[in-house]
Amino acid sequence: MGHNHGHHHPTITGKNLLISIVLNIAITIAQLIGGFISGSLALISDAVHNFSDVISLIISYVANLLANKKKRTKRYTFGYKRAEIIAAFINATTLIIVGLFLGYEAIIRFNTPTEIQSNLVIWLALLGILANGFSVILLKRDADHNLNMKSAYTHLFVDMLTSIAVLIGGLLMKYYHIYWIDALLTLIIAVYLIYMSWDILIKSIRILMLFVPEHIKIDDVVNEVLKAKGIKNIHHVHIWQLNDEGSHLEAHLEFTNDIKLSEFDIICEKIEKTLFEKFQINHCNFQPEFIRDDKKDLINQS
Repeated sequence: MGHNHGHHHPTITGKNLLISIVLNIAITIAQLIGGFISGSLALISDAVHNFSDVISLIISYVANLLANKKKRTKRYTFGYKRAEIIAAFINATTLIIVGLFLGYEAIIRFNTPTEIQSNLVIWLALLGILANGFSVILLKRDADHNLNMKSAYTHLFVDMLTSIAVLIGGLLMKYYHIYWIDALLTLIIAVYLIYMSWDILIKSIRILMLFVPEHIKIDDVVNEVLKAKGIKNIHHVHIWQLNDEGSHLEAHLEFTNDIKLSEFDIICEKIEKTLFEKFQINHCNFQPEFIRDDKKDLINQS
């Protein structure tokens, strides 16, 4: 069988993620205490959100450690590569749940606005902005090419925006006594939280369900393969992602002639190079056939 490995992104150590976890634990404790003292639902909401982030960041950190384990065994032939995708799915799901909860609490608060100690809200919001902003900077580079890190980055980025909103609300309450702004900000935070998480949730589901990557059209891949010399037919095609570092392809190739194994290897190398350059498919597994009596469906339905 033809196969190809390689073209991976740099290993992510998780050190920056660990720093972010420590910062978020500190923020969560401070905002939760401050929220109860001040009576601010927005501050308590931010604390609850930060607490969910602590759990999510820990999940991401553990997943990152597992994913970086290079050793594969006879039982775990793929290693722990999919751990990060599972973490991204869990993180996105928890964010959406938290968003729905915060939205519900905000609607209730609209009917019963209460006076809030705005000075405490302002100072704790500033703390959240500084700590989360620093964490966002730490994770930005890794988030560009890793779905797990992107989910963690999204958590922290939304936290920073949340703290900015809470700061604005604190200033409005302090100088204009507009206490219903606390509930409005909470509702806006909730909606934005769900919006930011939805894309990560869908992407992680697509990978876990072994769907064809969005940037790849199977017909285009088939057309490229059929350009190779001596190939009569390609069938039983599967294209999927193990994680977010490239795509895998397996297929049966029917040849017009009974070629040698060495010729098959040469053809495979050319196909693999083309598929990587055009579709970022970095692992190919081909089964050669010649006058074999089986179904030639492009997608096997059995």
